Amino acid sequence: MTHFDLAGMKSRILELNEEMAEPEYWSNQERAQIKNKELKQTEDMLKSFENLQQRLNDVNTLIEIALELEDESMTGEVEAELSAVEQTAQEMYLSTLLTGKYDKNNAILTLHAGAGGTEAQDWTEMLYRMYCHYTEKHGYEVEELDFLDGEEAGIKSVTFRVSGLNAYGYLKAEKGVHRLVRISPFDSNSRRHTSFSALEVMPEIEGESEIVIPSEDLEVQTKRSTGAGGQHINKTESAIRIIHKPTGIVVQCQAERSQIQNRETAMNMLRSKLIELQEREREELELELKGDSKKIEWGSQIRSYVFHPYNMVKDHRTGAETANIQAVMDGALDMFINAYLSKKGA
Repeated sequence: MTHFDLAGMKSRILELNEEMAEPEYWSNQERAQIKNKELKQTEDMLKSFENLQQRLNDVNTLIEIALELEDESMTGEVEAELSAVEQTAQEMYLSTLLTGKYDKNNAILTLHAGAGGTEAQDWTEMLYRMYCHYTEKHGYEVEELDFLDGEEAGIKSVTFRVSGLNAYGYLKAEKGVHRLVRISPFDSNSRRHTSFSALEVMPEIEGESEIVIPSEDLEVQTKRSTGAGGQHINKTESAIRIIHKPTGIVVQCQAERSQIQNRETAMNMLRSKLIELQEREREELELELKGDSKKIEWGSQIRSYVFHPYNMVKDHRTGAETANIQAVMDGALDMFINAYLSKKGA
């Protein structure tokens, strides 16, 4: 059964603190920062569990007082606190399902508009807004790395980094094609349209990586950055585009004014894509060995958002659905992500 290894977490905290006390600890800044991040994450997890235990003890005390005083007016307070504790416990249980090698990492997401021109590009912008709201609700930070405007409206593609504990572990549940059905605001005849947008989700690989990329495998291109950034950003060849010749993978970054910084970020994105490719191939092999004929396709449709002739959002992998489509577009994705993680962990 999946559980919190409290003894293991406490032991690891002691071990990391002992390492930090060693004189040569800071000789490798990159490794030290990774260790510091691990220490903070482990301490936060342990603190969350201890806080949950304390809240449960407080609820038990509240129940005992209510029974002793025979005070039925305290029932509502007890039920509300129990519900809150149950919600927290469910969230912590789901975090125990994030056992993948990169689940704790930051995530790099890329949205691509599908065929359909302006309609699909508008849908891509709506999804970008949805994910920005989701990350805000969960205390994650978002940094835009690359952006390509739509021809008339919306977004052709956008790449952004989501930073925070377990960002990849949760957001990997969103990888795939998202389908929209609605009356198009761009159709003068008010006809119903179906649009598609694909989301890629990769773990951000920080520090030393097992992925070694020979320079001869790369084609590096520079160009002028576009979009926000003031006059300077449009006058310099700061944007970087890197093509990985063996796989055909293309990454690009224009978030920074410095070409060196953009190249570093683009290389991290490339490593992340290669790691994601390895993980996908491993999952496909596991399914093949299990005799499961279903392939893990990058373009597999995972969810439909229907605005007309009725309101519904349905996840085709888990069956989870809701009629409150506005809440979903405002970032209420937990029911879908939780259902996916629970099914994967079952």
